[in-house]
Amino acid sequence: MTDLTLLGAAKTEYPTGYAPEILEAFENRHPDIDYMVKFNCPEFTSLCPITNQPDFAIIFINFIPDGLLVESKSLKLYLFSFRNHGDFHENCVNTILKDLRSLLSPKFIEVHGKFTPRGGISIDPHTCWGRPGTKYEEIAQYRLRGSGSASI
Repeated sequence: MTDLTLLGAAKTEYPTGYAPEILEAFENRHPDIDYMVKFNCPEFTSLCPITNQPDFAIIFINFIPDGLLVESKSLKLYLFSFRNHGDFHENCVNTILKDLRSLLSPKFIEVHGKFTPRGGISIDPHTCWGRPGTKYEEIAQYRLRGSGSASI
């Protein structure tokens, strides 16, 4: 098992800036079974890189693990690290996907952001990735085609 440093820590220190290094993983005991892990993060905030105004979103993360799972407290702190980070909605969801893909090497992963409307427009970026040359790549392509759906 990977050493987890955040879970059960008596005092939690919150990052003041974007902090991908805070993510921690642990061993998946069932790598022989395909199953989906879903995280719904209803309190995501980041900053508009132009106006510096806060943007609010629900971030949905779904993945099929291989050898590792993300530890949920580290994920919470990682997502919190976007609070003072200036970036566009599309960049936020792609950054989250890339950071988790780098940490976990999952079979499949998707990240969807449902951002609160500003100026009468809601931006809901969706990105996904499946391991190249496998059925998971086909799943990612299928999911991306259906990402216009409001039911994610």
